[in-house]
Amino acid sequence: MLRVTTASLCSYCQRIRLLVPNSASAFTVTSPNKKPENQLTVDSLYELSVDIRKVRKSKAWVLSEKSSYVSETADVLRDMGADTAVIALILETHPEAVLCRPEDVAAQRDLWVSVCPNKRELMRIIEKFPASFFTLTHYSNQRDNILYLQSLHLSNRIIGKLMASAPQSFSRPVVLNKEVIHTLRETYLDLGGDEGNLRIWLQKLLSQNPFILLRPAEAWRDSLGFLREQGFSTEELLGLVSSLRASIAELRPECMQQALAFIEEALECSKDELKVIVIHCPAILYYSLPTLVARFHGLMDVGVSMEQVKESPNVLELTTQIVLYRIQKLASYGYDVCSGSLDVVVGTKKDFEMSCGKLQLRQQRPLFNPVAPLRSDED
Repeated sequence: MLRVTTASLCSYCQRIRLLVPNSASAFTVTSPNKKPENQLTVDSLYELSVDIRKVRKSKAWVLSEKSSYVSETADVLRDMGADTAVIALILETHPEAVLCRPEDVAAQRDLWVSVCPNKRELMRIIEKFPASFFTLTHYSNQRDNILYLQSLHLSNRIIGKLMASAPQSFSRPVVLNKEVIHTLRETYLDLGGDEGNLRIWLQKLLSQNPFILLRPAEAWRDSLGFLREQGFSTEELLGLVSSLRASIAELRPECMQQALAFIEEALECSKDELKVIVIHCPAILYYSLPTLVARFHGLMDVGVSMEQVKESPNVLELTTQIVLYRIQKLASYGYDVCSGSLDVVVGTKKDFEMSCGKLQLRQQRPLFNPVAPLRSDED
């Protein structure tokens, strides 16, 4: 009797499962404290092949909103060249997009098109940075900031990159960005920069660090003032600003002071020698003190001397693990780092592999002595 009842129950459950639509089968029972889901939103997303489970896991509140514009948002994306898979990916990553009114999305599209060469390029940006595009709460600020940066004759490509990577810079009032740009201009000219190259210099800074406009103007003045006190010339300061990719505005004088004091003591160098080291390795200024201490002692533990670090300070840019790996690999080719130069250790991964390739060829190829007498087969 029990077996018959169980079989009947299973058969009943299977029939019920066939009658339930797929979107509803993915529906999870909400607790009494949660707002009920908008079934129209859920069904519309399901028809676009959006993974509802991902949306529930990351932004479940979106599905509970009373108003949504799923099909309208999809139409705008489709008009810009997005296929079904891309639309589904965008709405899974940033489901809040379906809450934006169609007229606001259309206005945002027109605004972004003004800095993008075509809709296809804009679609690539949206696919990568959907949250940047669908942030519609500060449209007037975005428009004013775009017009201001275009008035500086900055390239639209750079402006578009800024909008995608650092949308906060465009959401705030344009007067704040004007103040930062004014400080950057003053800094460049005070350090001996040429007015004719200012636009190129600004574009490099903005492309290297999209968040530079979010740093207060006072941060630039404090950081540069500290470095001036250390005896760096205007030409050297301009080089440091360019080398640090605008990160100098993110540095605090007290942290830079700690880093410089440690390097000066650890390498037993004079003030002038310290300046040379910083010019060759500006990264020293933004590494934390614990990081510098750990990397320096890691070098000492493997037999590297202070003089070697002083001659090749860029080795401090590498983690201890990378340095140990490179030293061991060089040793396998017969190169002793401790008795040679650290220049072969520093650099990018590509640079290091090229150096290893040269050492490997030298190891495999017998040395030819041009002054040794030639020996014939008869000898």
